[in-house]
Amino acid sequence: MTDITIQHDPAARRFWTQVEGHEAELNYRQLPDRISIDHTGVPTPIEGRGIGAALVKAAMEYARAQGWKVIPACSYAAAFVQRHPEYADLIA
Repeated sequence: MTDITIQHDPAARRFWTQVEGHEAELNYRQLPDRISIDHTGVPTPIEGRGIGAALVKAAMEYARAQGWKVIPACSYAAAFVQRHPEYADLIA
């Protein structure tokens, strides 16, 4: 995987990146003392490069820094948490 830069837009409640002209995103809802990851989307031309994982990791690290829990509501985020037990303490 090439280095990617994840952007965070708190007002829009999303993390995103652009790779080769394609935008990948993670959308979340802000709840009291937690976030709910509702959607992670990576366009087909840039799939399989770890971009979705980088988006979820950025959201998890953001939640951790805020002292919040995470609800992995989308299937990708839920699968990510299963593969990365280091984030188990954040799961609401």
